[in-house]
Amino acid sequence: MDTLAGVSNFCAETKFVWNIVGIVMGAFCIVIPILIIIFGSIDLGKAVVASKDDEIKKAMKQLGMRAIAGIAILLVPQLVSAVFNIVGATTDGDYSVCAQCIQNHGCK
Repeated sequence: MDTLAGVSNFCAETKFVWNIVGIVMGAFCIVIPILIIIFGSIDLGKAVVASKDDEIKKAMKQLGMRAIAGIAILLVPQLVSAVFNIVGATTDGDYSVCAQCIQNHGCK
């Protein structure tokens, strides 16, 4: 029985870790789009200066793949929060604390 009580307070006890995870995910939500724009601009600029249709098409395809990867990475926090909400709804744990820390980019 003592281990079940420890599990029900898991998120409250590990709030520091979830705070860091939330801050890192928040930083990713800002940094990733900026990097996609910078690298896409550089690649397209090089292709346009070279004036070769094949390089421009290749750069456009690469920009599209980066945008898809960026969108997928931006959806990770919502996926993690949804998992915590589902687990929290089906158990007696305090998983809403974990979800709140991740969604709000850090605990309060």
